[in-house]
Amino acid sequence: MKADFEYEAVNPQGNVVHIDMYDALEKKAQSPMDLLLSAVGSCASVDAVLMMRKKRKTITDFYVEVEGTRNDGVPAYYTEIELKFTLVSPDATSDEFKKVVALSVEKYCSVISSLQSKVSFSAEVKRSE
Repeated sequence: MKADFEYEAVNPQGNVVHIDMYDALEKKAQSPMDLLLSAVGSCASVDAVLMMRKKRKTITDFYVEVEGTRNDGVPAYYTEIELKFTLVSPDATSDEFKKVVALSVEKYCSVISSLQSKVSFSAEVKRSE
């Protein structure tokens, strides 16, 4: 914890992600819910890109737009997540790209699969001296 609304996440390799819970006008980093959408989009994207490359397709540009609809109550979890994939390619077809995206989203994306996981937790208090 850096401040009440600012946090850092560090992975075992030492990479740091800054997180904040400020209102939009004060925001310096993504919120945890923003990060979830970013994780879903990037996870599904990497598999889609790799599969298109395996098909020897030219990728001029690629991006994904991710939007989430949240529950009105507490917790304000995502009730729906929509992904819109766009591939710019001179030699790919819509049908093959749709199949690749479906495989990526429905089979290979670990983040999407993890949204169905059971979550457990523990808690402890350490005394400061």
